[in-house]
Amino acid sequence: MTRTFRTLPLYALAAALFAGSLAGCAPLIVGAAAVGTGLMVTDRRTSGAQIDDEAIELRAALRLSEAMGDRVHINVTSYNRQVLLTGETPTEALKQQAEQIVSRVDNVRGIINEIGVMSPTTLPQRSGDVLITGKIRASLVDASDLQATAFKVVTERANVYLMGRVTQREADRSTAIARQIGGVQRVVRIFEIVTPEELRASGIQVPPEPPARASVAPVTTVAPASASNPPSAEAGPPPSSQAPASGGAVATPVR
Repeated sequence: MTRTFRTLPLYALAAALFAGSLAGCAPLIVGAAAVGTGLMVTDRRTSGAQIDDEAIELRAALRLSEAMGDRVHINVTSYNRQVLLTGETPTEALKQQAEQIVSRVDNVRGIINEIGVMSPTTLPQRSGDVLITGKIRASLVDASDLQATAFKVVTERANVYLMGRVTQREADRSTAIARQIGGVQRVVRIFEIVTPEELRASGIQVPPEPPARASVAPVTTVAPASASNPPSAEAGPPPSSQAPASGGAVATPVR
C-alpha cells in the first residue's frame, strides 16, 4: 500500500504501467511506489490495520498534493499505521512540512522520513528502482523459508526499504536477500519484530526455520518519529546504535 503524488508526462505514465508488470500483486507502480487494490487474506496485519493503512495513504497523499502540488515528488507507504515517506523535495523546509502534514493524519503512530533534499529522480532512475523491487520480491517468493506476503518492499534511488511484521530470523534473512541484489546501495529495515509464538497465537503459520546461517553485517538504527512528536528521522548511521526490539528503522549499507 503505497501512494505517490506527482503530475507525470504521458511517457512517464506509460513507463509506470510497464513497470507494474514487475510488481507482483500490485497493478501500478509510479516512482517505485505500489498502489494497493485491497485487503490480503495472508497479510499479518489485522483487517483493521490494513483498512487504516489504506486510509492513511490516501489522506496523506491528498493533503500533500493540496499543500505542495507539483513542487515535490513524495511516496507515502503505511504498514501497520507506521508511515514511510520517500521521494524528493527541493528544500529541507518542504521535507519537514511534508512530515508535519502526514503526522496530523488520523491513526498515524510513527513516521520514517526518508525524503531526499534534491531534484526529483529521472525516469531511468525510477525504472531502475522498479526493477530492483521486482527482483527482491521474486527472490523472497523463491525463498522457501520465508513467507513473501509478510514483506513490503519499496525502492527509492537504489535504497531499499523493507517493512513487515516478522521474526528476527525473517528480518535477517530478508535483509541478506535484498543486499545481494545488483544495484542496491542500502537496505533500511522498518520491521516490527515478533516471536514465532506470537504469530502462531494469531493464527499465522510460520515457515520452519532452516539450519543456522551466517549473520548479516552489523546494522545501524534510526528511530521513527512519533505522530505527536514528529522531528525528522534521518537515515544516517548514528554512533553506538543498537537494533530496536520492535519497530524503528535499521539501515545496513551494501558493501
